[in-house]
Amino acid sequence: MLKVIGAGFPRTGTSSMKAALERLGFGPCYHMFEILMNPSHVDKWLPVTTGVPIDWDQVLRGYQSTQDWPASHFWREQAEVYPDAKIILTVRDPHRWYASMQALIANGPGRKLPPSLPDRAAAVFGALARFGPVMDHIGQSVFGEGWRFSDGMPDEDLAVDAFHRHIAMVQESLPADRLLVFDVRDGWEPLCRFLDVEAPADEPFPHLNDAAGMQRQLDELISGGMIASPFAPER
Repeated sequence: MLKVIGAGFPRTGTSSMKAALERLGFGPCYHMFEILMNPSHVDKWLPVTTGVPIDWDQVLRGYQSTQDWPASHFWREQAEVYPDAKIILTVRDPHRWYASMQALIANGPGRKLPPSLPDRAAAVFGALARFGPVMDHIGQSVFGEGWRFSDGMPDEDLAVDAFHRHIAMVQESLPADRLLVFDVRDGWEPLCRFLDVEAPADEPFPHLNDAAGMQRQLDELISGGMIASPFAPER
């Protein structure tokens, strides 16, 4: 059952948050990387595009927390199903977020693939192609009707406005004692206070590079058919 619900956009420190939540005992944490590691998860998410009610216990079975799309887009639905769960809204400078999202799309949906792929890579990229309607559904909810991930990010002003709208909507929808607006640069103290757990002694907060993690994972997948861990500290 979920104990912590992520409500932040991708590229707001969600990989760092996944690592931090798992370190604090709120793992495993569902993140977009779970779909890369387990392509069969795509089928769990496809119904969100049809308007059919989602069985969140089934989709998120075995996970105690969520971060990143697709899960974080449905924070409101999860908050209703799991009324005791706390919600964390990760934030960052919106213009740096925009640049990072551009890199995400270039390395994912916009990436050019070689004509021949190892079997594991072919399975993963095939799953991502099937997952496209889910990401388009999410993107159109955020950026406007007709937008697709394969088109690249919309105009920066439009995207930044959407970023600010999302933050305001989450804050207006939840009581203050259930929501933490969190910048990963703030480290353990506010996060642990909110979750009512002790901060790890003499252990730095994990600061992971989402873009580098994605790049490393896909490069190794394409070249050798293996998926590298995206959760290694940034060098």
